Amino acid sequence: MLIRYSKMVLTAALGALILLVAINNVTDYDTNYQFVSHVMSMDQVPAGSPLEWRAVKSVTLHRMFYAFIIAIEFSAAALVLAGVLRLLLRRKAEAARFNAAKDVAIVGLALAVGLYLFGFMAVGGEWFQMWRSLPDAEQAAFRFIGCAALVMLFLGQRDD
Repeated sequence: MLIRYSKMVLTAALGALILLVAINNVTDYDTNYQFVSHVMSMDQVPAGSPLEWRAVKSVTLHRMFYAFIIAIEFSAAALVLAGVLRLLLRRKAEAARFNAAKDVAIVGLALAVGLYLFGFMAVGGEWFQMWRSLPDAEQAAFRFIGCAALVMLFLGQRDD
């Protein structure tokens, strides 16, 4: 039973973290929007880079991409937290029912990992050369990936 509660607590903590990030991106919209805009426009990449052609200068596309990030964060948080509720309701059930209840939380965790791995590391970090920007958000993205992936692996282990 201790392992089940540990899985629920860690999953809930990560769901809360993702939700706080999404809320912060709405309530302090301009701070991270400016960062996304700088990354996409590649205005902090040294002039003459052979990758300058990748820059996206459209403010509309910057806003759309940032809105997409926020939507994915809220979706991931909702799925993870709904999954925690499902786990909580089945915490004393037989192993097969508890294991089956993990699916919603795992989908939310996978969505979060996907956002930070693909959206921040691949698209932001490599395509738009975010690692050349100050501040470089790749380390923060990697922390999210690591935390979410570890919780997902722990949660995904079968319970007896």
